Amino acid sequence: MELHELAETIRNVPDFPKPGIQFKDISTLVLRPDAFREVISRLLARYADAGLDAIVGIDARGFIFGGTLAYEMRLPFVMARKKGKLPADTICETFQLEYGTDTLEIHRDALKPGQKVVIVDDLLATGGTVAAVARMVRRLEAEVVEAAFVVELPPLNGRKNLGAMDIQVFSLVEFMVD
Repeated sequence: MELHELAETIRNVPDFPKPGIQFKDISTLVLRPDAFREVISRLLARYADAGLDAIVGIDARGFIFGGTLAYEMRLPFVMARKKGKLPADTICETFQLEYGTDTLEIHRDALKPGQKVVIVDDLLATGGTVAAVARMVRRLEAEVVEAAFVVELPPLNGRKNLGAMDIQVFSLVEFMVD
């Protein structure tokens, strides 16, 4: 499947979750097994020889792609969840979204010092969510090898913002939105 065909499987939802936002909905992509398999195949090809120790997925859509990637690579899957959803001792980060604030947590014992991880989410906008997760990964003394996304919205400068934190970005499709 070509990348432009993959992009065509992603639904645009205007004015969600608030007026002016053009929400890129990956639920239509995962309804298509060929598109879902293409995403995972491309991520596997990218990270097969990266020497990773774990995959970190971001609540909730990052769990879909990150969990599947971890399973296929036979690696541990670390969940970065919304505040109050993890049952054991956690660390947390609060951050700005393009439409509000949020807090994510990771179990304190989920990563060990020196482990190499890829952070996976469905979409890169401003990069605030991944930046928060990367700060937690680094607080646990693990290394962020890269952040991977199905969709990137380049005009919102997420790649630039993460680059300022020395985080490399990989994305499969781009949409030019305001």
